[in-house]
Amino acid sequence: MSTPVARPDEVRRHNRTTLLRLLHVGGPSTRAALAAELGLNRSTIKTLVDGLAEAGVVEERVPRPGRGAGRPSLLVLPQPHAAVVLAVDLQVEHVALALVGLGGQILGRNSWNLRGRMREADEVITHVIESAAVLAGDLGVTPVAVGVSVPGVVRRADGHVHEAPNLRWTDVALGERLTAVLNIPVLVGNDAELGALAEHLRGAARGSSDAVYVSADVGVGGGVIAQGSSLRGGAGYVGEIGHMVIRPGGRACYCGSSGCWETEIGEAALCRALGLPEDTARGAILFELRELARDPEAAAERLAEFAEWLTLGLVNVVNLLGPQLVVLGDLLTVLPESVIRSVAAEVRRRSLVSRAVGGTRIVSSALGADVKLLGAAEVAFEVVLDTV
Repeated sequence: MSTPVARPDEVRRHNRTTLLRLLHVGGPSTRAALAAELGLNRSTIKTLVDGLAEAGVVEERVPRPGRGAGRPSLLVLPQPHAAVVLAVDLQVEHVALALVGLGGQILGRNSWNLRGRMREADEVITHVIESAAVLAGDLGVTPVAVGVSVPGVVRRADGHVHEAPNLRWTDVALGERLTAVLNIPVLVGNDAELGALAEHLRGAARGSSDAVYVSADVGVGGGVIAQGSSLRGGAGYVGEIGHMVIRPGGRACYCGSSGCWETEIGEAALCRALGLPEDTARGAILFELRELARDPEAAAERLAEFAEWLTLGLVNVVNLLGPQLVVLGDLLTVLPESVIRSVAAEVRRRSLVSRAVGGTRIVSSALGADVKLLGAAEVAFEVVLDTV
């Protein structure tokens, strides 16, 4: 049986999308570098770049003067306004929203706190739609797709939020409702999954084909990059590592179990470790951690039990998934560096898999508070780049 041969127009379209994705994620590049990276000849690259430039999707520019001799090669740059997506990061206490251009540039943003009725799904959806319209109007752009990060269990096929317990959401047709009003593709994902995607494409996990992103906020979640792609599981339900039971008979968890990892390394647990009330404001928690970082001995003593539960969970994650890299996000990024180093050393010592892969590295997020917002943008761009 003969193998189907791709038509020339299909090949051109594939090459165009691949080149555009490379510029979107990798940033400005010369034609020669693009040819080498994509394995295409220079005439093909010239045709592709010329076509994209004519369409206003990229431009070529002389780089800043350097010390090298001779005429510098032109850089091919993606044009941010050629394709703009709306990124939304729903968190337990606030919502962040941004319009992101081709190449990952944030063109404008807005955010607001969630209190009382403002947390209800109807209120959040209405405010997102209204805020997005105002921001797009102010910037003079029209988004072509939407990506939404949600701290809960999300069905990727249609953006149905099965459960987001810390928002008190159950069975919310988020993707369907946003699509009906905005009339553009809407992709909804679990926040930790999108955090992992952002770190893989633009952050600390760039270049790592196997990585795990562990996010600790009010809740705890995980995103997995396996062989260079997001691991999504059945129907998109994957990454609820916060509900891995590590302390049988421990504290009750809202999921119906007890002793979940979330009950030992989530925000409330961190407050207990610091000797603060569990409802302490986020700013006060961050201040306490930064002050503690000044004294490594005191940090090790006060956070000893918290670090032990963090270590135990990470050992299980590493043994199960075998990542080259673990990226810590949200509140875990503010832990004193001495504590993170100690946890990393213990994980390498206790994990058979970590030793087998040469020592799993454990690092803090490189993208800070924008990590899930950028992840939401990237999942939206997945359906955009082949249509630009």
